[in-house]
Amino acid sequence: MTTTHEHVPVLIVGGGLVGLATSMFLSRHGVRHLLVDKHPEVTLQGRARGINPRTMEIYRAFGVADAVNEAGTPFANDAGGVRCETVAGEWHWLFPPELPRAWPEHTAGTFNLADQNAVEPVLIEAAQHNGAEQRFETELTAFEQDDDGVTATIRDRKASETRTLRADYMVAADGRRSPIREQLDIAKPLQGQTLNFVSAIFEADLDQIIERRAILWLIVNEKIGVTLLATTAQHGRWGLSIGYDPATQTPDDFTAERCAEIIHGALGRDDIPVVVEDVTPWTQEVSVAETFRQGRVFLAGDAAHTWSPAGGIGANTGVQDGHNLAWKLAAVLNGSAAPALLDSYEPERRPIAQTLAELTELRQARRSGHNPEHDEIDDLHWALGQRYTSPAVLGARYDAVFGDVLDLRGQPGTRAPHLWLERDGERIAVHDLFAHSFVLLTGAGGKAWLEAADNVEVYRIGAAGGNVELVDVESEFAHRYGLGTDGAVLVRPDGYVAWRAEPGTTDPAGALRDALATILGQS
Repeated sequence: MTTTHEHVPVLIVGGGLVGLATSMFLSRHGVRHLLVDKHPEVTLQGRARGINPRTMEIYRAFGVADAVNEAGTPFANDAGGVRCETVAGEWHWLFPPELPRAWPEHTAGTFNLADQNAVEPVLIEAAQHNGAEQRFETELTAFEQDDDGVTATIRDRKASETRTLRADYMVAADGRRSPIREQLDIAKPLQGQTLNFVSAIFEADLDQIIERRAILWLIVNEKIGVTLLATTAQHGRWGLSIGYDPATQTPDDFTAERCAEIIHGALGRDDIPVVVEDVTPWTQEVSVAETFRQGRVFLAGDAAHTWSPAGGIGANTGVQDGHNLAWKLAAVLNGSAAPALLDSYEPERRPIAQTLAELTELRQARRSGHNPEHDEIDDLHWALGQRYTSPAVLGARYDAVFGDVLDLRGQPGTRAPHLWLERDGERIAVHDLFAHSFVLLTGAGGKAWLEAADNVEVYRIGAAGGNVELVDVESEFAHRYGLGTDGAVLVRPDGYVAWRAEPGTTDPAGALRDALATILGQS
């Protein structure tokens, strides 16, 4: 049975972290959309666990940070990374357990550990609460696009019903092997070595050999080769990723019995009972699509870029892809921006993907070689120091994604510097303001900006008792933004500075109007 010509402004294909986060972002922006995913439910495998402070900062602005933190409760005591020959043997710390999880001078976000299968239900609930339509056990079977939109055929696998719908835009969050990307003939060339693994979820009582829970154990010995042990949300349940050579082995070779033997080899103890519950193959590769957009279709997450899990960058970058794209789609669909705004997605997100691909390859080589080196790469810089050069940013052009130091001075193309603020007696972070609209920040002397802006939110920031909407709790606004009392910064809905007006700007209304028109592709 087939029905035709249902219409949605945006079709999201793929219901993993990236697709679900994009759905949540779009729903908060009031964009009607449909998400389809062929799977009936979230996976048992606990993937994409490390959530960096930038992603948590975004989750906080969208009201789900507390729930995501709650999902990470089982991992509260996990810290550091270990390299060893066996878990029962001597440990060498790849990164120490004492590393901080909070940087309150830089962000309200914290580093959090929470399994993908625990975070996904949080995103589903938040998106559906705001009206998102999500259909699981539903797959995209065909699509074609023209200048005005995408015609897609979707199939309800449970009811065996097929329908055709029309979407203005489509987001491909359909994973590493993305059939959408392949149909569009977008190349995603491999960079470096491809590694193949199976991930075995097993139950075992390891309290006798693990006195302190790490985030991961990189286990290398002649008996089993290279494996990676990780905790799960359930006490006594673990995950071991086992490398194999596809020239001589297939995933089918890794029966429960074979996996149990390898697990014992990784533990260094044969006397610990092991029950293997699930075995799933996966591939570690480094690749970045040659373009993130073709016509009305956008690639996000693994469909656009994949790399090694070193540093936990993959899912965070994918969620941030969706965050970058959602407000732009919303602005175009509601008529406040020209379609040209969407041209900024690729030049902002693809250079970041390419740079992080190179950095994660370097980190992986340092950690897994015969003589592992201390990792000098600054994760906070990775998370907060990404810079944009695009038509949606005025007054900045950067030769590289990252500067030599973490630049948090409110310059165009950089993430707005963090501030702790007070509004109506409530303590908030400045990034809590950036979720659904452009925001103009100015000092106590910025009354002219209040009068000039009728299409953005405007806040004066200063000392308590002054003529301000937001109290600068730590008196850091002047230092971090350098705007004097009457300069201003225009911050996009994704928390990035789009434009900067220095003190003494004449004709604030005209300057802001012209800046917005350029940023939104209307001039």
